[in-house]
Amino acid sequence: MKPNKELVCMGHQIILHETSGDYDLMEGISAPGVPGPPPHYHQGYHELFMVIEGEMEFLIGDKAVTVKAGSSIDIPANTLHTFKNSGTENCRFMNVHSPKGFMSLFEKFGIDAKEENAFEKSVAPQLLGNLARQSASYDMHIIIG
Repeated sequence: MKPNKELVCMGHQIILHETSGDYDLMEGISAPGVPGPPPHYHQGYHELFMVIEGEMEFLIGDKAVTVKAGSSIDIPANTLHTFKNSGTENCRFMNVHSPKGFMSLFEKFGIDAKEENAFEKSVAPQLLGNLARQSASYDMHIIIG
């Protein structure tokens, strides 16, 4: 098994875990106030978030849902969603995409966590613009407005 890959993507520290099953597994750490990606949906991926520490506010369709430590939220394919750490502490969570394949977006647009200024590089306008333009190729369909 390969070592876990540690990246910073869109301002979130993420640790990619290799799996033998037909799903991608990622651990995330989001600082207070750090927004998630723009509202989006996946046509082919189901997604699950389990909050380990802190809390995360999710927008699911047009409904706001707060998920606290020890709880999870399941997001079916074709469901508009995003998230934000609206708490006062770091939020640590596990994230699953099924079937396997979405991890390639993090590998493409994530910055190695060991790089100097990785956080700043991960939210640079040029990188975020490239991600937005290419996101549909990774089955991340962004809804603007």
